[in-house]
Amino acid sequence: MQLQPVDRVDSISAEDFQQRYYLPLKPVVITDLAREWPAFTKWNWAYFKEIVGSKKVGLYNNIKSDAYTPINTADDYKTFGEYVDMISKGPAGWRIFLFNIFDHAPQLTEDFTWPDHLMKGFVKKYPMLFVGGATSITHMHFDIDMSHILHTQFVGRKKVLLFPFEEQHKLYRKPFEVLSLADFSNYNQNGRPDYTQFPALKLAKGYEVILNHGDTLFMPAGYWHHMEYLDSGFAMSLRALQSSIGGKLKGAWNLFGMRNIDTLMKKTAPKWWYEYKKTSLLKAAEKEMEAADFK
Repeated sequence: MQLQPVDRVDSISAEDFQQRYYLPLKPVVITDLAREWPAFTKWNWAYFKEIVGSKKVGLYNNIKSDAYTPINTADDYKTFGEYVDMISKGPAGWRIFLFNIFDHAPQLTEDFTWPDHLMKGFVKKYPMLFVGGATSITHMHFDIDMSHILHTQFVGRKKVLLFPFEEQHKLYRKPFEVLSLADFSNYNQNGRPDYTQFPALKLAKGYEVILNHGDTLFMPAGYWHHMEYLDSGFAMSLRALQSSIGGKLKGAWNLFGMRNIDTLMKKTAPKWWYEYKKTSLLKAAEKEMEAADFK
């Protein structure tokens, strides 16, 4: 992989953000955006346990999905308090996916400010909390609705790999899915994925960054991302729809067209569908290597 660091700025004007990052679809970390929010100092494990500790949450392990894995089906369930106690004891490869803590504790929305000065289109009904124990992994994917994301880390450190959407075939994208067939699970330990099995990954151009407390990462629409929790921690994502009609239509197709086709085929012919997609993605990766005269 050909990686470069993500730009880091303390603060940025709306004009600079639009011209340097939003319009060119380039990621950036803004270090001071969240520092004035009450959430910056107020949000911690103890506070969350106090307000939502009794709520049951779905937990996800580090095993990648396959042709028979139902989409977004939890691997276990615990109360939020039980989960926090578990990950506080040491490395635990379990994460909470898309937990809308704000439904259970709406007062939390008073602890941050929507950064409307940077971009428009925020889906203000759906801020999301992402929680993981140390060593837990969010596998390489892009967000199905093709939204822009502001992802703020509050507790713990997280390593993130980022790639523009156009790198999809070098990343071995599964057709009709938002997932990569390539496994980046041990990237943090090994510093590289499996190039023997997935050689086109060597051509992929992207970014690498470690998020710390208070860092806000701008992930442009369609960006592929793989995340590894270096410490037990949590982050909040604020989503903004693309301003263009074309961008909105791509998100709608993914949600209501592509996903439904994939779900239907997984139910009716899972083995054939998996083999078809695997053959297709390998051919696409080979074309990328041929175009680059890669050997």
